[in-house]
Amino acid sequence: MSAAPTSPKAPAISKEQAEAIYSRGLEGIIAGETAVCSIEQGGLWYRGYEIHDLAQNASFEEVAFVLLEGHKPSPAELARFKGEIVAERPLHPMVTSFIESAGGYLASGRAVPMDVLRTAVSILAHTDPDAQSVDNAANLRKAKRLLAKIPTIIGHMQNVIDGRAIIGRELGGDPTLGHAANLMYLMNGEKPNKDYARVIDVSLILYAEHDYNASTFTSRVIAGTLSDMHGAVAGAIAALKGPLHGGANEAAMEMLKEIMHDVGEKAIGTKAVDDWMQKAFDTKRKLMGFGHRVYKNGDHRAPILHKMGRAIAEKDTKNPGGHAAVKWFELGEQVQKIMLEKKNIHPNVDFPCGMTYFTMGIPVPQYTPIFVASRITGWCAHIIEQHANNRIIRPLSKYTGEAPRKW
Repeated sequence: MSAAPTSPKAPAISKEQAEAIYSRGLEGIIAGETAVCSIEQGGLWYRGYEIHDLAQNASFEEVAFVLLEGHKPSPAELARFKGEIVAERPLHPMVTSFIESAGGYLASGRAVPMDVLRTAVSILAHTDPDAQSVDNAANLRKAKRLLAKIPTIIGHMQNVIDGRAIIGRELGGDPTLGHAANLMYLMNGEKPNKDYARVIDVSLILYAEHDYNASTFTSRVIAGTLSDMHGAVAGAIAALKGPLHGGANEAAMEMLKEIMHDVGEKAIGTKAVDDWMQKAFDTKRKLMGFGHRVYKNGDHRAPILHKMGRAIAEKDTKNPGGHAAVKWFELGEQVQKIMLEKKNIHPNVDFPCGMTYFTMGIPVPQYTPIFVASRITGWCAHIIEQHANNRIIRPLSKYTGEAPRKW
């Protein structure tokens, strides 16, 4: 295994100087450099490509190529990349056996899909010939394998939850389907129509990368010790699980379901929803899917997914909850309006994601695993970047304990 190069040592500052710039949660603190992604109040860019441009004109496979290989693919490069991903979709029997064995834990609630996914990724490391290497070429090969196999893990897991035979056991799905469509097929055995396939594809683009967010930073901290990619990704999955991060899309949909249950479908657009929200404000309840640590004037991704989700909802007559699908967007829009008028807080991408995935019949506990199927590209790009120009990430802390004293 070849060791990754290290970056030049930055000038040290004193602990007193560090304490002077202390910010809780590292808010506003620059913790490193990256060429992968840029977030500004005015936009979001993946290696220089703006998110609206990508959502309108690119496929997820093209975006994954840009993040992992660093440039826009030629038609030949894209065909080669797609072929590599399709070939890596099948799982080693050891991983499939674990997923099958996890059914009881999932059914009992002792485990949730994110737990099973995290463990499955760890098991993948045992089957990967490049597992222990942090060499750039090995990392790229592992990144493509993870990108290919994570949707297969999600699909097999949903099959186990639903009590059906595993779909795509030998091939990891249908080789003729694109990445997003194959993910849907693996979960329910039905090939999605072009509208559903495109919405999932765009959602994967929107979730693919987002700078030094909590899970990406976790992956870089782990990679900074020169630990391996699978370990860094497993740590990132653990970070993403939290409801204050990736789990917010699940929590946002559960909140809307609670409002719908409490006020009733006929109350959408009436004062009853306002009263529900006011009670939430009065009790200081945290409302999921709103606000963002970086964006103060709205998440650029949210309106893209909201528009697409509502469009497919307007075409459907019923969603899995038994309500006209568009009602969820009508309720969501009223909640958004109240949040903006009373709290001046905008929705983030997790809010329309919940409604959109629910309209498409995706089980709520799989929302965050699907997030992983997208963000794996960003995580791996950052892990590769960290290994290629490494300096261990070791911040200081501000001590708030007892003064020095004798035993």
